Amino acid sequence: MSTLQITPSISQLRRQLTPWRDEGEQVALVPTMGALHQGHLSLVRQASAMAQRVVVSIFVNPAQFAPHEDFAAYPRTLKSDCDKLADTGVVDLIFSPPPEEMYPPGFATGLTVGGPALGLETDFRPHFFGGVATVVAKLLIAAMPHVAIFGEKDYQQLLVIRRMARDLGLATEIIGAPIVREPDGLALSSRNVYLSSNERMIAGTLNKILADACNQVRACGPIAEIEKQSTNALLSAGFDSVDYVAIRDAQTLAPIEALEQPARILAAAKIGRTRLIDNMSI
Repeated sequence: MSTLQITPSISQLRRQLTPWRDEGEQVALVPTMGALHQGHLSLVRQASAMAQRVVVSIFVNPAQFAPHEDFAAYPRTLKSDCDKLADTGVVDLIFSPPPEEMYPPGFATGLTVGGPALGLETDFRPHFFGGVATVVAKLLIAAMPHVAIFGEKDYQQLLVIRRMARDLGLATEIIGAPIVREPDGLALSSRNVYLSSNERMIAGTLNKILADACNQVRACGPIAEIEKQSTNALLSAGFDSVDYVAIRDAQTLAPIEALEQPARILAAAKIGRTRLIDNMSI
């Protein structure tokens, strides 16, 4: 086990953060659900560049999983996660609470989100962003970091969290970090471990199909037709189903008819039991 201190309670977390604050040090928080990979570690390094103290939370949040989803099977690798964080040399503290610390008996409060949370993921996982917003709000209130770093792979989630922090008047600045990809372009994800060797080959086509769609949009192709063609391309490549391929306004995720403002293409597709998401700036 690494020598990094693991803090299991909110009260202890606050006690440990107090002397850093008293000394005027900036605190960065990197919220994670564990099963850490190089994408997560890139967030940690970015956090270190922005603050004197780095706190990483590891908590598999039950509130964002529906009953039929993979909460019980979600990988829990606390020892190796702590070793990876220790190896970075920049993490000061790990906050890894048990479920009852975040959701004590009788817990009855949650957040309802709108704005960028409407559509796309919520069409298929209507419970998801309420659970995410609730746990992230609790983490931000517990740690009160100056900045919090989130990966752009979960782009809609990033926008939801930014809106939540702004709407609730939280002082933390929400920072998005670039997607980290495998050599073939597949976005790093904790769920990639579920892929068989054949599924992994199919998964590597997702980013290529999205990149081709981006080029078509930049060439002033019809957006609705590009979305349809990209969906069909994913199915032809071997994906079992496609939840969505959507080209949206980059700030609001509102549908667009032409490339007249910064835009983003977002996609979610399934291979076997694994659901992959990705997005790219246009």
